[in-house]
Amino acid sequence: QLQLVESGGGLVQPGESLRLSCAVSGLTLDRYAIGWFRKAPGKEREGISCITTNGVRTYSDSVRGRFTISRDVAKNTVYLQMNSLKPEDTAVYYCVADDQWCPISDKYVYAYWGQGTQVTVSS
Repeated sequence: QLQLVESGGGLVQPGESLRLSCAVSGLTLDRYAIGWFRKAPGKEREGISCITTNGVRTYSDSVRGRFTISRDVAKNTVYLQMNSLKPEDTAVYYCVADDQWCPISDKYVYAYWGQGTQVTVSS
């Protein structure tokens, strides 16, 4: 059964860090690229990072330099290390899998989505 399960969200103060995990089952990271999207209330969904089957990483301007995507192929898990968090990072974060595109652009329809994990950055 194919599943993407996010975890690691929570409530933190500005400047703090969180690490999100996306545990993948039913597909493998050598065949599927994984990306992270986020959706904040009143804002459009935003692709923020993705990692290809070859390990090439891409970031949006809004998170570049603060967030790092990585993967553990043996564990079939993708991580999003989020540092220097800001209130504007508050959103539901989703991991996304696709076998054709690195999921970061909103131009494409991607194959599989997780249920999301809430990240709240507030003092």
